[in-house]
Amino acid sequence: MTSVSITLSALSVSLSTTEPPSLRNPSNLTPCNLSTSFLGRKLSVGIPHSNKLALKHTTAVATILFSLPTGKPERKSSQAIKSFAMGELEARKLKYPNTGTEALLMGILVEGTSIAAKFLRANGITLFKVREETVKLLGKSDMYFFSPEHPPLTEPAQRALDWAVDQKLKSGDSGEITVTHLLLGIWSEKESAGHKILVSLGFDDEKAKELSVSMDKDYVPSYK
Repeated sequence: MTSVSITLSALSVSLSTTEPPSLRNPSNLTPCNLSTSFLGRKLSVGIPHSNKLALKHTTAVATILFSLPTGKPERKSSQAIKSFAMGELEARKLKYPNTGTEALLMGILVEGTSIAAKFLRANGITLFKVREETVKLLGKSDMYFFSPEHPPLTEPAQRALDWAVDQKLKSGDSGEITVTHLLLGIWSEKESAGHKILVSLGFDDEKAKELSVSMDKDYVPSYK
């Protein structure tokens, strides 16, 4: 028996297994590059071909790392990170193959504590209504289809996240990327499902402008 350790930054996963040839020879490890502009830096890990358990644990640890805030100026607020994670979960609940702007919008409302989420609810845009409009617009998935553990982003969703990061960089201010950055990123994608759903529920450019005033904050105690 040998002990194989896969270490990602400060986190590690240790596995005990028999000694197959693929683990005796490090050259049999296949590099896997994972990256996203919103959740973190590029990460390269080695994954044994024959060890599915190692792959599962590697994916889990990589997800944890990508969910952690990175250094300035691309730090994300805890609400923004949770909103993204809840968006993935909403995509899985609806059995969609991808995480789209509509799922990110639902994630914002599920997290619920940010200024952006409270602003949406104050204007009558609730999770129930967004979910209902999503099904109307995109339809229901096949009941026998199962979403991947982490549904990949659609192109509009990725652009919305990129917009959020770019706006923070352009501002030159210190601080975090907030849920408001994320919501306005969704709004910037005019042809996306998330934008169309917001329009159908009464969100417009005037409301976007009003919300942009609090773009650099995710929590104000007196805000109701």
